[in-house]
Amino acid sequence: MADKDAYVNDGGHKVQVSPASASIEDDLKLIRDAARSLPPEALKDLLSNGVCGRCIFWLFSIHRHILHCPSISSSVLSAILRESAETEGDVADHPNNLNSVEEFEEVEVCKNCLGIMQFVYRDAKEMLAKKASAIDFATTIADVVKLECHQIENFSLELSLPSIIVDNEEAIWLYMKKTYESKPWYREKFPSRSITIKEFLRLSLTHPLEILLDVKSNPSSFHIRLTYKLSDASQNGQLISKGNECNKRRKIDDNDDLKKHANVHKVEEHEERKNSSNELGDHKLGCLTFSLEKVSRCCSLIIQCYRNSIYIGGRYLKYSRKVSQTRWIIDDERMGEASVEEIVGGTILPICQGDSYKFHAAGREDIDVRMLGTGRPFLVEIQNARQVLSEALIKDIETKINSTETKYVRVKNLKESGSQGWALMHEGEAEKQKQYVAVVWISRPLDDNDVETRLFLDQAGTYIKEFVHGDLGRTHPSIGSILGCRAEILQLDVTDVKMDSFQI
Repeated sequence: MADKDAYVNDGGHKVQVSPASASIEDDLKLIRDAARSLPPEALKDLLSNGVCGRCIFWLFSIHRHILHCPSISSSVLSAILRESAETEGDVADHPNNLNSVEEFEEVEVCKNCLGIMQFVYRDAKEMLAKKASAIDFATTIADVVKLECHQIENFSLELSLPSIIVDNEEAIWLYMKKTYESKPWYREKFPSRSITIKEFLRLSLTHPLEILLDVKSNPSSFHIRLTYKLSDASQNGQLISKGNECNKRRKIDDNDDLKKHANVHKVEEHEERKNSSNELGDHKLGCLTFSLEKVSRCCSLIIQCYRNSIYIGGRYLKYSRKVSQTRWIIDDERMGEASVEEIVGGTILPICQGDSYKFHAAGREDIDVRMLGTGRPFLVEIQNARQVLSEALIKDIETKINSTETKYVRVKNLKESGSQGWALMHEGEAEKQKQYVAVVWISRPLDDNDVETRLFLDQAGTYIKEFVHGDLGRTHPSIGSILGCRAEILQLDVTDVKMDSFQI
């Protein structure tokens, strides 16, 4: 290529190619050479019946050539394949630059991938969208991620495709085997099973996304999810799987084969192959039926990005007898002045820039009971946080909670905990021990023997207030029954919650 910038025709669009990206021409030469190595009869068969360029490259396991050139459009790939299908023998008259590629606009949804590998889809508003290339489609996905303002260190790309895509893959492999297995080129040019369309799409988008987002694709808590769906109406009009009918037909054929003479069977097999080669638009690709619907029958696509829930745990102390643990509403009226859940979770959520939060604690105390001493273990689950947590940020969260004007609630030992923290909290429920300090009124004066009496609960989970007053005799023993008098609890504080399994 010359040093100056050049313009090439990419499927009807002029694309500027600078010296720095001159390798596009080299990539294109490899793509064209690979296409010329394919049997023209198979190319004509597949192209004329609505199988897109990328699916053909995938089918012959030469898709690696186009993975390295994500800016090449679907229409150019199909044009190169059409050129190869129409060219036999000497190819010297066909130069390898993009300018030689005639404009070729695909007008139908691919009968194999339903437009997925053509980057054609209906968006969230059910508007038709078509991206020229993998890099253009990846740009659309990256824009969604950036719009959500996620701070990401890496990402995991997830794909959900209609089940009919799997049926189509199976059917096209069976069709190619059935139609071309006897051809001399079949074993050499047509390989064993390749990767799936789903994996091909993932590979096509991963590297462009890594470049656009400036992070690597690795197992991650941050997910980019592409969900393709085919409406019932579209599925009925597009590709209809006849799996049950196919299985039934196979059983009948198997029984008939036992009854038919070998020579007769060979004649019928020849006729069947001949017919199947001419019927790709009617009854093709194994047991699938094609309809000739246009691009309006493509899949709908939902692009989402989200982060796995993160957990921030620690211990909270509650100094007010007018603050409940969780938000408490009765008949649209708030009970108490605030809640631990709202003070703690409501502070963490906006800092983490999450969608919502859930508050989990190791047990609970009544609204009029203070939580003192070591505090009560808790976890706040933040859903779809945009902000990546650091030790410094968690320290800022702790400082902000402890600096609230009301001074109702304080937290300590705040740190990020994995999802296993929730399981450990549940495991510790049965073994946790609590200590209380209570102010108790009794109906008679205390004597020296009363002072020496040491009281312990008979059973974990006993409601401490009932242990004091006996709940009209329903809780036994109680302080009242032990002292032989009426006892009422005036104030109660929890001073320690011991949970060895939950080390926060």
